[in-house]
Amino acid sequence: MKIKTFIFLISISFMASSFTATTKNPNPTIMIQTDSLLRHVVLFKFKEGTTKAQMKEVEDAFSALPSKISEIKGYEYGLNNSPEGLDKGFTHAFFLTFNSEEDRAIYLPHPDHKAFGAVLTPYLEDVLVFDYWTKP
Repeated sequence: MKIKTFIFLISISFMASSFTATTKNPNPTIMIQTDSLLRHVVLFKFKEGTTKAQMKEVEDAFSALPSKISEIKGYEYGLNNSPEGLDKGFTHAFFLTFNSEEDRAIYLPHPDHKAFGAVLTPYLEDVLVFDYWTKP
């Protein structure tokens, strides 16, 4: 009877450890699915003293990127209007969509993206970039 109980406990232990190993989340950097989209969220905090005209110059330069870089499949832009007061000084949000990590890899070093960086840099205090996969 002791041997049967021991074998039963070993079997339960093995099944539990197998279940735990298969329920771990996959690394999201390797998740590529044909029915998913890669979102690229960019938030800007401008230096104190940056004028509205200078911010508009940055907005216009960023908004021109989708017409210059074909890998950008979607684009949205907006200003923070949250009443929560948790924005930490970030005022501008840009939301890009890519079909793949390869498309994003073309966008990041693209000459037009680099030229945009030259427009932005004199006014930028901080930037936050967050990428994630989502289903459309």
